[in-house]
Amino acid sequence: MDAISYERAGDVAGAVRAAQQPGAVFIGGGTNLLDLMKGGVARPVRLIDITHISGLDSVTTLPGGGIRIGALVRNSDAANHALVREQYPLLSQALLAGASAQLRNMATVGGNLLQRTRCGYFYDTAFTQCNKRMPGSGCAALDGHNRMHAILGASPQCIAVNPSDMSVALAALDALVRVSGPDGERTIAFADFHRLPGDRPDVDTTLQPGELITAVDLPPPLFSAHSHYLKVRDRASYAFALVSVAAALQMDGERVRSARIALGGVAHKPWRAHAAEQMLSGQPLSQATLKQAAAAALSGAQPRHDNAFKVQLAQRAIVRAVNQAAGYAGGVA
Repeated sequence: MDAISYERAGDVAGAVRAAQQPGAVFIGGGTNLLDLMKGGVARPVRLIDITHISGLDSVTTLPGGGIRIGALVRNSDAANHALVREQYPLLSQALLAGASAQLRNMATVGGNLLQRTRCGYFYDTAFTQCNKRMPGSGCAALDGHNRMHAILGASPQCIAVNPSDMSVALAALDALVRVSGPDGERTIAFADFHRLPGDRPDVDTTLQPGELITAVDLPPPLFSAHSHYLKVRDRASYAFALVSVAAALQMDGERVRSARIALGGVAHKPWRAHAAEQMLSGQPLSQATLKQAAAAALSGAQPRHDNAFKVQLAQRAIVRAVNQAAGYAGGVA
């Protein structure tokens, strides 16, 4: 067994200083990190416990509207917070769709952002081909069992998907991630936080070494009345998405003033369907337009032999999620 040291950080600055040591990682709820450690995928030599840092475990309002969710807020607390439920129901739905109640009670918002892929080849160290775990070794999923894998934004180096439900909603809501590091504080637009695999699938985010997520900021609520999170999975609970859709609309009667659509289970990061959004915005919500928009969202899909079904599944999920968001549960004309 490898030796691991432990340090409890008293504040953000202390946590950032401690993280400059080789092999140091932050630990909050630990629900993903401990899984990775038990499987031998992650081998930290120093754990920096951030759970006792004050000020990171609350949800507060921002001047001019919007809210700030601290990185240590538990997923269950975020989902059930009055401000989140009332002003950002899309986020509440996505959080409640993730994992199990027990895991949501432990997992933190900051940790959820940093979940690593659930690709079986990544988690099983018996497989020596995994560019995410061992850069340059290859990708066993390319010609292996890839039913759960990416159909958008993948590369020959990696076709794994991001597993987070919460992140799909945050992508649709144009959130900001606040971080603190050796060079001070900065904010990262959510669209820029997670990376596509390219030739460095081992690097999941744009965080710099030693940076600590401190909060997630949400802009003033625009989609409270018309949003829906749809998760399609193999069983009703405690399963990762085959495809998920976060749909948020501003409506003027039957006309879509603006649309936000993000997909999960299809790419290495939450995938914004910009083409679909543009086709819907400013238009009456008709079934024909909606189907065209869903097809446009998947126009660049590159499925593998086991996951070609995801293309049509994602299109149908977009149609259903947008209908639900608009309040047309039975579909539109």
